[in-house]
Amino acid sequence: MREKIKEIKKTESPPKVIKNLYNKEEIQDFLKLYKDLPVTTHNKKQNVVKKRWLQGYNEKLEKLFFERLKKEIGDFKMDNLQDENGKDVYGLIQESYSPIGLHVDGGFELKNQIYKQSLIPLTPIGSTVIFKNRFYEMSTSFTQDPEELKKKNLSYGQNKRSSEHLKLYGNKPFDKKIHEQYLKHENIDNLKGLEVELIYEWEVGSMLIFDRSHLHCSSSVIEGKKIGIATFTKK
Repeated sequence: MREKIKEIKKTESPPKVIKNLYNKEEIQDFLKLYKDLPVTTHNKKQNVVKKRWLQGYNEKLEKLFFERLKKEIGDFKMDNLQDENGKDVYGLIQESYSPIGLHVDGGFELKNQIYKQSLIPLTPIGSTVIFKNRFYEMSTSFTQDPEELKKKNLSYGQNKRSSEHLKLYGNKPFDKKIHEQYLKHENIDNLKGLEVELIYEWEVGSMLIFDRSHLHCSSSVIEGKKIGIATFTKK
């Protein structure tokens, strides 16, 4: 059970999009960083390449990112995984060829006071769907797939699998129009009881910030591939 739910709820706020936060040169720097970083995992099933944003590859960019995020959300600590030397990883840069399903990024330590997460698109086509519904346990992928639900032996940094969301938010059928337009990769029954808070249409140079308790997923809108940086913070 999450320890600091009261404190977490006090810092919650609606998702926000900051437009024109990064200029073209800075985006090029991020793309170069992505190119330079070693591959962490290539998940063939999800069709996604993940790279950890390791410290020391571009210190100027690290400082820039940290300062701009602090200006938007105030004081925070990074809550990403650590590298082999115990140093904080700044985030995950993901190159996705197919959409990532319904999940929550609650982290892997229930004693942590989770705070905000951010998303910086590095390619223009894509969107992210944030739901009003919240979940306060660890990082979880929500599914009805019996094969996925069998997976218990997870390695460090992998989301647990659960269908618990179906008991939490009621039985109201999900909006068919939104499903058709944005979420065709998800079984509509897996979205029962969920309501959309925001559909963030990707825009290079902008940044999305939202609470880590929000359920969310990629939309099915992808042209070839998309690349984005996800970061996670705690108090």
